[in-house]
Formats: sequence, C-alpha cells, structure tokens
Amino acid sequence: MSQKRVSMAMVAAHAGVSGQTVSRVANGSPHVDPDTRARVERAMGELGYRPNRAARALRTGRSHTLGVVAQTLATVGNSRMLQAIADAASARGYALTVVTLGGGGDIADAFARLHEQGVDGAIVLNEATALAREAPPAGLQLVVVDSAPDDRFTVIGTDHAEGARIATAHLLAAGHRTVHHLAGPAGSFAADERERGWRVALGRRRAPEALRGDWTARAGYDAGRSLAVRDEVTAVFAANDQMALGLLRALAEAGRRVPEDVAVIGFDDIADAADYRPPLTTLRQDFDALGELAVRALVSRIEAAVPGGADGTVDPGTMPPAVLAPATLVRRSSA
Repeated sequence: MSQKRVSMAMVAAHAGVSGQTVSRVANGSPHVDPDTRARVERAMGELGYRPNRAARALRTGRSHTLGVVAQTLATVGNSRMLQAIADAASARGYALTVVTLGGGGDIADAFARLHEQGVDGAIVLNEATALAREAPPAGLQLVVVDSAPDDRFTVIGTDHAEGARIATAHLLAAGHRTVHHLAGPAGSFAADERERGWRVALGRRRAPEALRGDWTARAGYDAGRSLAVRDEVTAVFAANDQMALGLLRALAEAGRRVPEDVAVIGFDDIADAADYRPPLTTLRQDFDALGELAVRALVSRIEAAVPGGADGTVDPGTMPPAVLAPATLVRRSSA
C-alpha cells in the first residue's frame, strides 16, 4: 500500500503557519523570517515532506537548481567552497548541478550544459573565473568567487591581498629582514592577489624572487628544498597551507628548525593546519561564510532579474555589490 504524499497544507498545520508561508520556504524565497523558516523546515523534516520540483518549475518558471563551475574539485579550497555552497543552497531549497572543466575544459560549453539543464543561475569558482570573464553567459545569472570587479556579474571573495599583507607584516615585525614567498599558480586571481599583498607589505625592501607552485604539498616540498639550503632565508609566506606543509617537510629534512631558524605562515586555515608539526600559523578563510554569500548573492540576482529579459538583465537598483570577506591571522607555533 502506497504511503500518502505529505502536502503543503499538512506542513502548514504542523508548523502553525499559513500555506503561503510554506510555499515561500519551499520555493526558496528570501522574504521569510529566519525563525519561521526554521520552524517550517523542521516540520518538513518531521513529516517527510519533499517538494515536487517538476510541478514547482512549471508553476514558477524556475528549476530551483543552481550550477557550479570549477576547474577542479581536487584542491582543498574548491572542495570546501562546494560543500559550503551546497549547504547554503539546500537551506534555501535549491539543488546543485556541478560542472568541472579539467585541464582543457571550455567554459562556454560548461555554460551551455548548465543552460540545457535549466539552472536558474551559476557560481564560478576560483581558477575558472578568468575564463568566465572571457565568455560570460547570455541570460544566465552569475556569481563568481575571486575575481576583479565586473558589471556583468556579482563578485564575492576573500580579501587575499590584505591577508597576505598582514602575514608578511607579522613576519617583518618579528625582526626578519625580508620575507620569501611561495606563490600559487600563474593566472590564479587568488595567487596574484596574495603575491600583491606580500609585495605591498615589503614596501621599499627589495622583494626576493617568488617561487611558484600549484597549491599542492609536493610543490611546497620541491620549492622548500631550494629555500632550505639558503641561510639568508629566515621567513616564508606560503600562498596556501598545503604548500606550507611541503615546505615544513623540506625544512625539517635540511635540519632547519621552525620557527627558530625559519618562520612559516600559510593561507586558508584548513582543517589539519593545527596538527602540522609545528602547528601552522596561517590566514583563515571563512569558507562557510563565502558559500553563504555566494548563494545569497545569486538568489538575489535571480529574484531581481527583469521578467522576460532573455539577456539576463538585472535591475541595477537591486544588484548586489561585490563583497570581500576578511582573512584572519591565526597565530600558532610556526611563526
């Protein structure tokens, strides 16, 4: 015998709200009091209510599905951002469709695939944002994570340059004559901004040549081996925590103590950073907040889209501005 499908009316009665309020929550409307939203979502969970997405799409003209475009999900930053976006989207009743570009992916093809799947809008992560600037999608609401400002889409991200400046200034204030930098890959907006912040902090000091890696611990180890044999190297700012991990290994193998001989600061504050040896001083990115900002901005663009605007036009008065979240210095034992 089939179980009776739970209706919106049943959810409304269980939560003590109107059917219209349940509909707003189910449709991901931002115009619901947070406490009321939580009560309705709790009632949905207790009753086992599942929205009929196909019926809702026919009724509203929206699929309540968001796209995510990333070069790769193998990096810690991208995987954490995806999790944060998924959590924020789910809280608003949105599903996700994820497209990865890989080594030679085409951003236009990715946007075309998302169009075919009927997404309401898309979030583009990190390394893929440069491609998005070259081929912005027509008629698809877009938010990019880590990019220069652009009138064609909303930008959210971390203030990488200021975080890097804080890290470098911290090392200089500790008495180091200069700070070496293990940079991220060329063409990465985040890597470029972190390198810029490092140079700003050095000011009139002659900046050492930056060594470039690909965000991996192996790249940090390879670069670290060349830094470890140079006695003048006493402080290193690594562009992310994984490269800092490889750097720590290279320094240990060369007999250089951290922080007594070489101070090290990373960037990201990944989950394992406190368990490095020694525990890593780093800049914390709040990935949960970034995911929430990205989804909130995209839903705002979707809500603000001019009805019938095939080119994706958004009312300028309601367009969310670019938002930068601070990176916070977390002091541990490596610097």
